[in-house]
Amino acid sequence: MSDDKRDDKREAGQEDRWTQGPELSPEEARRAREAQAATSPPPPESAEVLRERQRLAQQEMLDRWIGGVLVEQRRTRRWKLFFRFFFAALILASLSATLYGIFIDPGTREPERQHLGVVKVHGVIDSESPASAERIIRGLNRAWEAESAAAVVLHIDSPGGSPVQSQRVFNEILRLREKGDKPIIAVIEDIGASGAYYIAAAADEIVAAPASLVGSIGVIFASFGFEEAIDHLGIERRIYVSGENKGFLDPFSPVAPEERDFWQTVMDTTHRQFIDAVQAGRGDRLADDDRLFSGLIWNGEQALELGLVDGISSLDALSHELFDELRIHDYTPRLDPFERLSRQFGRVAAEWAGVPSSQSPVRYQLP
Repeated sequence: MSDDKRDDKREAGQEDRWTQGPELSPEEARRAREAQAATSPPPPESAEVLRERQRLAQQEMLDRWIGGVLVEQRRTRRWKLFFRFFFAALILASLSATLYGIFIDPGTREPERQHLGVVKVHGVIDSESPASAERIIRGLNRAWEAESAAAVVLHIDSPGGSPVQSQRVFNEILRLREKGDKPIIAVIEDIGASGAYYIAAAADEIVAAPASLVGSIGVIFASFGFEEAIDHLGIERRIYVSGENKGFLDPFSPVAPEERDFWQTVMDTTHRQFIDAVQAGRGDRLADDDRLFSGLIWNGEQALELGLVDGISSLDALSHELFDELRIHDYTPRLDPFERLSRQFGRVAAEWAGVPSSQSPVRYQLP
């Protein structure tokens, strides 16, 4: 090629890079090739290549979708297995609790040595609580019938509660006392007030700790009056009754003087029943003090001076006094945890639904 043609190609930018130009090292040649490949446009793809790319993209999307479905199915199966095992565990626990209560419950096995047969009265006395008359009476009879139980001990730690439940237990203790087989002793722990003291008064003997709270022989009814509040808020109270006095305890209605007088007679009559029961149970041991039935509460030392208790002692001290060692056995019927849970759930559901409580508004209980 002539020099003129080379000059023309050089001017046109068509110089042969293999035979013309500076000599490059292998590394410089590689970088030059990479720079040229980066700047040169990709060759156009054929329709067949585009279709293949689209098919692969769809296949990848389908694979991801199928993978998500499989993951969700595995997660659903895990939750199904979890709930199945959970309910199976609940059923197994319920059966175990039932079998334990029937065959293994230590409360059903009477110790061979003489001991104190303990029945607990803990918490508020109510038909739906652990300290219900039904449960306490069952425990009393189990302890009474146990031949090795030297005495029946009511272990009381309660602020009181339902008058009816307290009266039921009181009458059952008196019935057992008439048999005269063994003594019934009430041991007051932290508190034995109101309906709890009503129960204790039926025992042959009552003991308490020096700092125990004892007494509160009275009746209480607590409510609120909202009639002015709803007037201020512009709320209209709609209540329909059959019987002119049916809604006289409605907190959103004013209380007429005759209604207040009538309700006070109900409270006074219930209080009189309480006083009569305490006097029948304690007899001449009570001091001649007008404050006894005023609703006041005393500590153990003061209660001893007033004749409300017979001594200062405790459950452990009583056992050591009789046997020189701790010999007690709990005869209180076991609580079914599932029954308690269902009762609690039912009570909460009733409150949310606005269903009135079955509890009596009149209470032998501390406020």
